[in-house]
Order: sequence, then structure tokens, then C-alpha cells
Amino acid sequence: MSAPKSLDALRREIDAIDDSIHDLLMGRMKVVEKVRDFKRDYKVKIKPHREAEILYRLISRHQGPFPKRELVRMWRELIVATLTIEGPFSVAVYLDEGEEGYWDLARDQYGSFTPMSAQGSVRRVIDAVRSQKATVGILPLPRRDDDDPWWRHLVTESDDAPRIIARLPFAGPGNDRGTDLGALVICPVAQEPTNRDHSFLAIETDDEIGLGRLGSALTHAGLPPAFTAAWHEGRASDPWLYLAEVGVFAVKDDRRAARFLDRLGKPVKRLVWLGGFAAPLTADELA
Repeated sequence: MSAPKSLDALRREIDAIDDSIHDLLMGRMKVVEKVRDFKRDYKVKIKPHREAEILYRLISRHQGPFPKRELVRMWRELIVATLTIEGPFSVAVYLDEGEEGYWDLARDQYGSFTPMSAQGSVRRVIDAVRSQKATVGILPLPRRDDDDPWWRHLVTESDDAPRIIARLPFAGPGNDRGTDLGALVICPVAQEPTNRDHSFLAIETDDEIGLGRLGSALTHAGLPPAFTAAWHEGRASDPWLYLAEVGVFAVKDDRRAARFLDRLGKPVKRLVWLGGFAAPLTADELA
């Protein structure tokens, strides 16, 4: 029987593995430089669906005792380092007084060294992303009791309008300075499918239709609602705006939209798709 390796021998083995990992990282960056050339004319370089697919694949093949959350964190840093090589990248974060957890969510997703700016209002975050003073923006999850919901400012069909691209946290809660905080990320890029997606749509009507009727019409159209909300300015002549998060990938020319409008049975002034996100990793996947 061979003698156990000494501690020094095990450390030398770790050093050799570290060198191999480092060599692979440097090789990966050479490929990234070629990708950068393909993206040279892209106004925004980020591809959220691609980022999610990388992490889905790695988690599904992972074996051994190394923690999966830390694996995701390592790759998030690697992904963001890649983005900074491809072009300028920065983050605008909604930071309400006394609630700093959104900054932590942004850091966990977009890197420890990425330029980030704190914005005191949701509208300032949206404006920063719309003008591309920031590449992406971090905003609170919509709530039904919002008096002035930020999502209403995204209800435009302009090609360069900010759209929802991700939900945070992606790999479960960390040591953030907030209790069960969640956020959405916005950026002017189109949603692309990963087979694990949620999408958002906004509906504008002259008359109130009610969230119950909205949810029923979505369900019958094959667009299962995960969240719905409504907003109305208050005057009788003002239109109603509705937000729906559905648990499938859906886009502007989706045939289910026609079924939804038919089932709704009420005149709709506008139906605008607001993007969506690849579903975060579940607790079972991260166990």
C-alpha cells in the first residue's frame, strides 16, 4: 500500500490544478475577444438568456461537495468580466432610504468591481437605462399596492425602450442586507427563450376589467398568470393599465395573445410586451 501524500504534496497538487484553471481562463478570454468582434455593432452587449443557459448547464452537471451557490457566484464574476471586455458596462440601482438590499442583489449578479450608481427613485433608474448612462437597472419587484408603479413607464412600443431581462436573486438569497428582497433588471434588449421563462405584458383599457377577469382570460389563452396588478390615475377619463407576469415565454406576435384578447371580451387600446426573465435556480437545484 502506498503511503499517504504529505500536506506539502497535496498543496503542490492544488497549485498545479490552480495553474490549469488559470490557463483555461486565459484561453476563454481569447475566445471572448473573438466574440467581441462579432458584437462590435451591438448597441447593448448583454445576452441574459445566454447567461442563464450557462448556469443551468453547469448546475445540472455539477458533482461533488463544492457548494453550488458559490459556483454560481464565481461564474457570475466571470460572465461580468467578459461583458466589460466586450464594452462599457454599468448598473443603476434603486436605493430607497433605509433599504440597501437592492445594492447587494445588484453586486451579486453583476460583479464586485462593476461601476454601480445609487438612484433615489425608480424613475431615475429607468431614465439612466433609457439614456444608456447605465447598461442595466435594478428595480423592486412590482407590488399590487404601488401608488405609482414603475412598470407603467415601460409601456411603450419604442424599439429602444427598457425591457425586463432578469429576476434577482438568481441563485437564492445570500447575505444581503434585506429580508427576502426580490428585484427585476431592466435593459433595452429583447427577451429570448431558455425553456424556463416568464414574460410580462401590459394592457391598456378605457374601462376597468378587474384582476380576476384578467387572470381568467390569460389562463384560458395558455398564458398562466404568476402575478397581476392594475394602475389608474383616478379620474374617470383616465385609462386603466394592467400588468401581467405569465409563466411562459411569450412575445409580441404570440398567437396566444389573440386568444387572450378574444377571451377578455373588452376593448383593449394597447397590449405591450415588457420582456421577461429566465427563471432563477430553485432551492432543490442548489441543494
